[in-house]
Amino acid sequence: METNRLNSQIEFIKEIDKLKYIQRKTKLFNSNRHENDAEHSWHLAMMAMILAEHSNEDIDILKVLKMLLIHDLVEIDAGDTFLYDTTKNHVNTDDELIAAKRIFGLLPEDQTQEYIQLWQEFEDGKTKESKFAKTMDRFEPILQNESNKGGTWTEFKVPYNKIIEKVKGIKLGSSIIWDYTLSILDNFRKNKIIND
Repeated sequence: METNRLNSQIEFIKEIDKLKYIQRKTKLFNSNRHENDAEHSWHLAMMAMILAEHSNEDIDILKVLKMLLIHDLVEIDAGDTFLYDTTKNHVNTDDELIAAKRIFGLLPEDQTQEYIQLWQEFEDGKTKESKFAKTMDRFEPILQNESNKGGTWTEFKVPYNKIIEKVKGIKLGSSIIWDYTLSILDNFRKNKIIND
């Protein structure tokens, strides 16, 4: 029994290595190299540990970390959709749910259920932990684009109002980080790096 459990867990561990090959549109800080999903998830987890004190509510940081480390695993099957894509909806939960069931289904049943539930909680964004996790997910690309003089915003000519619409959920997890985000965006708008 324990051997089967361990074998299932190791199979899952091998499978999720594929996350390192999923490229994102966003580039690393001060770089021309695109970030991959594994780097993104690691960075979000670190950000959450450092910035947890700025959450609007007291949070279970371990739960937030779990969400951040697993939230993009579904992209192994479903792929990454650029937040500002105009042809495909970023919320692709049907394909992603199928992916979640397959990928987390490699694990023993108790872990399968735990991680599907955590992934779904993140997607729903209604709990205090998921709100803060989503804040991290939206905030990291803000910092990356700031470091790259507009980054994907300028590359894909994303207007100010579209950026605000896509990242306004930041304030649900942290009003302090939302104010910081607005200062970045307003500065870029004032300097005509992004337009209306």
